[in-house]
Parts: sequence; C-alpha cells; structure tokens
Amino acid sequence: MQQKLMSKKKPTFPINEGLNSYLELYNRKTKIPVSYDDLLRFSGSIVVYDQNDEDTLWVRCYYPDYEREDIDHSLKKVYLILHSDGRSAELDFLSVDAIDFCTFGNSKPFRIKIRNVLNDNFTYFYVKKADASRIYGLDFEHILSPHRINFLVYKDTLIEEHIAGIPGDVFIKEHLPDCDSRAKTQIAKQFVKFNERCTLRLLGDMRSYNYVVIPTHDFDHVDYKIRAIDFDQQNFEGNLKVYRPQFFKENYTMVKLVESHLEESSIEQYRKEERSQVAKRLITSQKRFRMLIRCMIKDHISTRENVLQLRKDLVNYTRDVKFKRAKTMGHILKTALDFVKRNYLEYDE
Repeated sequence: MQQKLMSKKKPTFPINEGLNSYLELYNRKTKIPVSYDDLLRFSGSIVVYDQNDEDTLWVRCYYPDYEREDIDHSLKKVYLILHSDGRSAELDFLSVDAIDFCTFGNSKPFRIKIRNVLNDNFTYFYVKKADASRIYGLDFEHILSPHRINFLVYKDTLIEEHIAGIPGDVFIKEHLPDCDSRAKTQIAKQFVKFNERCTLRLLGDMRSYNYVVIPTHDFDHVDYKIRAIDFDQQNFEGNLKVYRPQFFKENYTMVKLVESHLEESSIEQYRKEERSQVAKRLITSQKRFRMLIRCMIKDHISTRENVLQLRKDLVNYTRDVKFKRAKTMGHILKTALDFVKRNYLEYDE
C-alpha cells in the first residue's frame, strides 16, 4: 500500500532568495556555531534500545575527545539561542547528555538531549539538513494550526524544537486499549479534525509515527490532542491520499475508532469546525501568509508530474476548476486555502 501512495525518496530542495528573506523578516534565521555536517563527523556509535529492548532506529554518537568539548559547547549555545537570548553565562548550568542519529526516513536528524544540571530537567532539540519543503511545512503549521512552533535556520542547517507527546504508534498500541469509551470518542473526534487539517494545508505522510497524541489532565477528565511532528512532506507528492491520514494502514485503528464512536453527522460537524478554524487563522495572519505563499508559488519543491496529478485529484475532490490553473505546488496550496476561506466567508454571511 505504501509503495503505491508515496515515492521512495523525496529530494532535498534548496532555500531560495525569497524564502531566505521571509525567514530573516520573521526571525527564523540566525547564526549558530555548529552545522549538520559538523555532527556527521562522529567516530563511533551504539544502537539505542527502548524500555522493551527493541531497536529505536536511533544510534548514540561518540566523537573524538578533542572535538567533543567544542561540539558540546556549540550545542548548548544553540539550545540557548533556540529557547532564550543566547547568553553564554547560562552555559555552565547545561549538559549535553546525548547526541543521537537516526538513519530512518528522509531527514536523517540528530537528536540532542540537553539537561539542566541544577534540577535534572531535560529536553531535546533536533539538527537537520535544511530543506525548503520542510521549512514551508513548519511555518504553515505555525500559521494554520492551533500550535506554535519554534525553529531556526542557518545556511544549510535546520534547528527544530522537540514536540512533546506520545508517538501515535506507541499510543495506539500501548495506551488506546486502556482508554474508556468517553476518551475513545474524544480521540476519534481529534483524529477527524487532525485528518481534515492535514488535508486542507496539504501536509502529507501522517503515518502514526509522524504525529503525537498529547493527553492533558483536566480536573475531571483527560483531554487529548493530536499534533504533527514531521513536516518533510509539505506539498511534494501528487497523490491526494498522501495528504489524508485516514488512508495510511498505520492509522487503521484510528479510522475504526472514528467509525465505531462517531455518527456521520458528528464527523461532518467536526470537519466543518476545523475548516472554520483554519479560515479564521488565515484571516488573522494574512500578511505573513501572503508573503510565505508568494515565496512558495515561485519555488519548485516537487516534480511536474506530481503537480499535474495533485491538481487533477483536487479538481475531482472539490469540483473547483481553479486548480487547473495552478503551475506550482505553492499555487495549488494557495488555491486550496482560498477555497477554504471563500466557503467560510460565504457561510458566515
């Protein structure tokens, strides 16, 4: 199934001048003391296993002694730039506990574990190769979703904050069976809204390990949210199903949950709610959205074949012939979001 839905390998797309200007204007660009290529110079590694002794597909990296001190100092500096004002006076309170490398997937990221030595609290951030389509995905998430997101770009290196939550595949296997009927109904609702949001903003490849489930304890129940954590597949693939999480076999359990716990009328209501929320965010972020979508319209982050297929699929799905005029993936996304905003304004009147 996966072979039919997606390409085997997505290329990395360079950051063009327009996107560079956008990143600078909105404080996404900065100078950092370490690059992705610097971290590739590790001299050895060991496999990282989870609590069940299963391979996590991450390896822990080791560096020569003469390099490790400089790398640790640079990574602590990056953490402070990402989360604070970058002042070096705070470096003494931080420790780099681990540098892990993932060989699975397109981005091959490094995961950095930073610990505060004063209280033992720790967090992560990621170092990746900068890719234009991923950067578009990150910033559209910031504009169009209910979640803010923090990242930095320097030359060909991308720094991403860690998004906390239970990985979707782990949640489905280990936590969902213990949820009561009320919780399952709420999770089903959130999956419908998440599915709709991904489709509207054309964020692809939301298999269960590319999103997290976030439980929040209220005074009388647990609230659940679903949030994307991988933005590599923003407007690359041509098959519309790639942008609809319901079509991935890894999400089959969630789809069955929706079918068993929600009426068709409720599903349609939640889809309408999500479309309205996306339209409202578009209206309140018009200036930023217009600048970013103009960059994307002029950019090439996919193949000609994928553009032709996706616009054809969207004409069939929406019955909106405006998609036929789209020449690039940016133009397709603008048309899709214009369609959402137009329908919202017509309904609001």
